[in-house]
Amino acid sequence: MKKSILLFTALMLVQFSYAQLGDLLKKAEQKVNSSLKTGASGLTQDEIGNGLKEALNIGLNEATDFLSAKDGYFKSPYKILMPEEAQKVIAKLKVVPDFANVEADLTERMNRAAEDAAQKAKPIFLNAIKKMTFTDALNILKGNPDAATRYLEKTTYAALYTEFKPIIQASLDKVNARTYWKEATTAYNKVPFVTKTNTELDDHVTKMALVGMFSLVEQKEKGIRSNVNLRTSDLLKKVFASQDK
Repeated sequence: MKKSILLFTALMLVQFSYAQLGDLLKKAEQKVNSSLKTGASGLTQDEIGNGLKEALNIGLNEATDFLSAKDGYFKSPYKILMPEEAQKVIAKLKVVPDFANVEADLTERMNRAAEDAAQKAKPIFLNAIKKMTFTDALNILKGNPDAATRYLEKTTYAALYTEFKPIIQASLDKVNARTYWKEATTAYNKVPFVTKTNTELDDHVTKMALVGMFSLVEQKEKGIRSNVNLRTSDLLKKVFASQDK
């Protein structure tokens, strides 16, 4: 009889322990789900996503508007310079009739071409922002000071290059820059004993235009992250306050 009572008691205790464990697991699951929904920072998914998108839209609009204006590239820290290998060409060509100002002429033409292309970045960036998931947004918010820029670079670079290059080609052709460079490099390549150089200019300009674009976007991102005065809405203040902690 005593054995039966002890066995019954033990079974009741086991069942009670399992019930307690079940309750604890359920509460833990609810806590985890709640943390995921709020980004573990008191913010909802919508707030984090919308806040990041608002910040990116502000930064990207300012960057593309700045770079697409006259002198946006040409008279800014993002100025596109001649390819490194071009310096040898330029040094030789300065003594060739009609090519004395080759560096100054081509530098301005390259930057004007990049300014023409810059405005085309907006819809490509906008599409990438629309596709951003909550996980993407949370990783960006809690990531490095350039996390948003790197995300955009990864998701938009190929599309931007494809969009920029024909515009840059057309823009360079408007001022005869590609032909000018091809003639210049062809003339240089005829000089005895020199190392032949690439006669195509558009790839260099496209790549450097994108380097400048992402560099400016990065500066805008760092500004919003570090300068509370640049958080111009209640949502931006709330979302980025969480990464200040």
